[in-house]
Amino acid sequence: MSEISNNQFALEETKSLLKAIVAKALKKGASAAEVAVTKECGLSVSTRNKDIEVLEFNQDGAFGINLYLGKTKGSASTNDTSPESIEKALDAAYAIAKYTTEDPYSGLADAELMPESCVDLDLYHPAELSPEQAKDVAIATEAAGLAIPGIVNSEGANLNSHDAMKVYANSHGFVEGFLSSRHSLSCSMIAQSEGGMERDYSYSVSRRYPELWTPEQIGVDAAKKAVGRLDARQVKTGAYPVLFSADVASSLWGHLLAGLRGSALYRRSSFLLDKLGEQILPQWVSLQERPHEPGWLGSACFDNDGVATYEKDIVAAGRLESYLLDAYSARRLKMKTTGNAGGVHNLVVSDSGEGLDELVKQVGTGLLVTEMMGHGVNMVNGDYSRGAAGFWIENGEISYPVSGITIASNLATMFSDVVAIGNDIDVRKSIRSGSVLIKSMMVAGN
Repeated sequence: MSEISNNQFALEETKSLLKAIVAKALKKGASAAEVAVTKECGLSVSTRNKDIEVLEFNQDGAFGINLYLGKTKGSASTNDTSPESIEKALDAAYAIAKYTTEDPYSGLADAELMPESCVDLDLYHPAELSPEQAKDVAIATEAAGLAIPGIVNSEGANLNSHDAMKVYANSHGFVEGFLSSRHSLSCSMIAQSEGGMERDYSYSVSRRYPELWTPEQIGVDAAKKAVGRLDARQVKTGAYPVLFSADVASSLWGHLLAGLRGSALYRRSSFLLDKLGEQILPQWVSLQERPHEPGWLGSACFDNDGVATYEKDIVAAGRLESYLLDAYSARRLKMKTTGNAGGVHNLVVSDSGEGLDELVKQVGTGLLVTEMMGHGVNMVNGDYSRGAAGFWIENGEISYPVSGITIASNLATMFSDVVAIGNDIDVRKSIRSGSVLIKSMMVAGN
């Protein structure tokens, strides 16, 4: 299906090419250089009402070159591997570095921080899917959803199967890379009643194609979720417990991670500024980065600076133990890189042991959020206000769907007010979390 598939030779060939590019950069007069490339190719199929809407093979990739002249840096990129194009990219990077203002924090990460070798993280499982097979899977997904009573239309199904190659090299002599695969299947359904129309979706993602949910599971799940949202009501404005379902809870932790990034910290634009060592979550909560889990979606042996990744507690017993720093931000903050150039590599959120049904009972009267809308989050002061939809809970039971509502609070308060985290872990993301119950938020209808 792809040029990358089953081709370890292509990986080694790309490593050699990147080493040669680094050598050329040094020969031009660079004091240091680094080159990274990510190539991706595969098959994408979209169907709508059981007819093919999109069928495409795609192949993308670009070489990113950073060239240093002391403390100045020039960057250029090219998706053409011909000697002429690489030479032009190197010349462009050199010219930029020559006229760029010096930055005392600029430069490669220290050589001793690079991994000596990389273990196989079991990330590469290509699927030999023909276009005909992919089409049949997507159509079967739609068909399963359309068969559910209350469904009147389909917004389509999508099957994607891609292989990727990532390689990084620098003038410390470090060069490493890996192959990976990613497969996904999704479907969106439209339901209708006298009260109007609603849509919802379902999806599955995995490194291994056979581990995806079946077309029937995804189609039926999307359909039942859409039907379940029909005849939504408003809610009375007030302060209530709010339960974020597992598939949207990752957005909460995403905001926390964004506040821990070095770039936000040295710009002093984070609500978590100067919080290292302080209690930011209840004592029973921990957040752990686990970058070397075999087959997980965020696993990686090294970060975008070539620095070795390692397992660490970001939050332990509710206390903030680590920022998320790349080499540049670490220098700005007079700290050490945490191997997080490019973000976190698998975040595991601890749970308090309850299932979703138990958490719903614990809410009593309040809101279960299953969809988020808008981007009303101020990362500087933590103010949080977003559109939401979901279900109203009364007497510990789900009573009816709600929509057109706004939930508001402050992120620092929300994290300190986490009451429980479910054991219904969503494994479809690199942030693995169960449902999250917040003690109280302002909930407002239209």
